[in-house]
Amino acid sequence: MALNLDQLGIVPAGLDAVRPFAVEALDVRGRAVALGPVLQQILGRHAYPEPVSRLLAEAIVLTSLLGTSLKFDGRFTLQTQTDGPVSMLVVDFATPDAIRACATFDADAVEALMTAGKATPETLLGHGHLAMTIDQGKHMQRYQGLVELDGVSLEEVARRYFERSEQIPTEVRLGVGELFTRNEGEAHSRAWTAGGVLIQFLPESPDRMKQADIDPGDAPEGTAPHQVDEDDAWVEAKVLVETVKDVELTDPEVSVEMLLFRLFHERGVRLFDPQPLADKCSCSRQKIQGVLAGFSADEIADMTEDGKIVVTCEFCSSRYEFDG
Repeated sequence: MALNLDQLGIVPAGLDAVRPFAVEALDVRGRAVALGPVLQQILGRHAYPEPVSRLLAEAIVLTSLLGTSLKFDGRFTLQTQTDGPVSMLVVDFATPDAIRACATFDADAVEALMTAGKATPETLLGHGHLAMTIDQGKHMQRYQGLVELDGVSLEEVARRYFERSEQIPTEVRLGVGELFTRNEGEAHSRAWTAGGVLIQFLPESPDRMKQADIDPGDAPEGTAPHQVDEDDAWVEAKVLVETVKDVELTDPEVSVEMLLFRLFHERGVRLFDPQPLADKCSCSRQKIQGVLAGFSADEIADMTEDGKIVVTCEFCSSRYEFDG
């Protein structure tokens, strides 16, 4: 069944915008995003190896889906710290639309995995933890949730986070790809593209959200955990999202509206206003001066070279020079 957005009076969200939606017949709410220029700008300014860029792109998609759900002025940060070749990923979203990201990695270890054909997201991350931090401002307490990273994908980490920290059944699909274009007489160009869909089961009755126990805890050895059958509506929604292919998430010709229509047209999907994203960094000369003011004279002397202190932002690569 074809979807004509014009006939339905729907203005496509386009690239670099998150589209919230609801499938009320299944008690499901969700968000979908397609990233293009913003992703290319963030990754393009760093000379990351291809697998590192791909992994960071997944984290950017996930942060876009989660950060835009904030209902207040604040900041959402996703950060990994692990023993893997990519020891840290940081993606920072500040309301209403600013996103930035960077990665720390061991170049030799990444290259070795690439040579061996084993540079998967799971092996790059290794073991450690992922932190999701919500900051509501200086007068409010920060909230942070931690999830163990033990050789699983970021999709699985997101599922675990909501299962254990929020007790909300959640399903997520993330996809990252590269577009190759070539004009006659010119070398081909490459551009990153990515997308994602996240759904959550939010029925009015809390009993319908019951889930199986995570662990028997202090029960006697051999005790089986209590099992709870999943709600039929949630099973249906989850199975539908699991059918989403990477190409549907990364093809700029497949809008999020087209994808959502394919998934949920039989049940009916309600679309809400899209929330645009922008490549914006919060660094500034004034902020860095404030940080430097907190260092001792000896520390300032150690940082000074040829009479100058040079600070480069890890996120946006902006370079700031100060007199030592």
